[in-house]
Amino acid sequence: MLRAGDPVVLGVSGGPDSLAMLHLFVRSQEALGLRLYVLHLDHRIRGEEAAAEARFVAETAAAWGVPCRVERVDVPALAAERKLSLEEAARQARYTALGREAIRRGAEGIAVAHNADDQAETVLMHLIRGAGLAGLRGMLPITPLSEYHLLEPLDAPLLLIRPLLDISRAEVEAYCAAEGLQPRFDRSNLDTTYFRNRLRHEVLPLLESLNPGIRERLRRTASVLAADYEALQAQVEAAWEAITLEQSAARVRFDRQGWRELPLALQRATIRRAAWQLRRSLRDVSFEHVEGAVQVARDGETGAQATLPAGLTLRVDYDSLVIAPADQRPPPPDWPLLEPGTAIRIEGPGVYELPGTGWRFTLHPYEGARAGAGWEALLADPWAAPLAADRLTGPLLLRTRRPGDRFRPQGVGGRQKVSEFMINAKIPAAWRDHVPLLVAGERIAWVCGWRVDERFLVRAETERVLVARFEKG
Repeated sequence: MLRAGDPVVLGVSGGPDSLAMLHLFVRSQEALGLRLYVLHLDHRIRGEEAAAEARFVAETAAAWGVPCRVERVDVPALAAERKLSLEEAARQARYTALGREAIRRGAEGIAVAHNADDQAETVLMHLIRGAGLAGLRGMLPITPLSEYHLLEPLDAPLLLIRPLLDISRAEVEAYCAAEGLQPRFDRSNLDTTYFRNRLRHEVLPLLESLNPGIRERLRRTASVLAADYEALQAQVEAAWEAITLEQSAARVRFDRQGWRELPLALQRATIRRAAWQLRRSLRDVSFEHVEGAVQVARDGETGAQATLPAGLTLRVDYDSLVIAPADQRPPPPDWPLLEPGTAIRIEGPGVYELPGTGWRFTLHPYEGARAGAGWEALLADPWAAPLAADRLTGPLLLRTRRPGDRFRPQGVGGRQKVSEFMINAKIPAAWRDHVPLLVAGERIAWVCGWRVDERFLVRAETERVLVARFEKG
């Protein structure tokens, strides 16, 4: 956990665990060549009792020759301001203060006094809340502080270490008694309105009546699952590299087919990882969120979406899966798109600018041969369409789609909703309302860029041809 000569910051509350840890570090300081610093955080919850604890820690550290800093944070106000539980606000305040002190002291290691009974409680708490492997590992002996929620980002590679994680609470209390230590007693640890306290004082004693070794079983489970998690993470990393097409602070995009070929465990794990990468503040992604996203990603048609926490969604695209904020849409393609509701009147042959796009629409008579390279090039251009002029009757409009729009796509052999055609043509959902339609009277002549209506095709008997075309610049 530490190297000879390392500075280390100890989080000391004054209770049995942290006082025993401080005592052990002081006894080992010279042999291990460590430089010790103590930080105590007053949470401003218990008034004079908390102030007395702060004085006790400062006086004890001074008596044992260890520099000590006492910080005070109004945790109830912090919890209200950030809409956190009191427990979570206290945790974030504590780890942030420890991190700041480590940076101030030039330390990489931060020691906290969680014991083996705390580990059993943590595993049980995560099990009740429905955590996956990551949560069921419980606490780890060494963890990067960056994996925890903090009140502010700390730009330093800090490590949280737990040197008492394999020592039971009974052994800690026996050590304190044997060494004549007189720790402070925090009465809030008896308050069973806190989730962890209720597990400690009510649930675990009940489980021990069924299995006296339940605490050791829970700790062993955490150890086994921690090893399983490491093996799984190696597989997740390989899968991530194979299927990820794009990853940024804004979105993660997977190859759709590649993701669907993964085993279920890796499908779940890659979705969890993507959500965490985009929202580092997430403590966990619930089973319900993950399973809903997996089902949509595996079985959903193009355009289907699943809700993830913290404002994220998983969206099924034609060849990819996109995990991004719900209000984010893909970047606009290089097409002549219109704002929804736009309608440009086409008075006849001429040039018409498309506002704010850099594109223009032209309508001109076609006088060339209807065969050869020139005609073939015209037919191959998606943004050009030769149309039967005698069919273009009634007011001509260039507009976006409206509810109920239908047309007769060339080669389909019947009427089809424009919305259905756009889905089949794999036009991204975010841009379907922006695609221009050329409309003659009440009939759609051309879904621009994709398909001409059968009724407006140029045939052998067509006398006059008009070419509709979009040009850039």
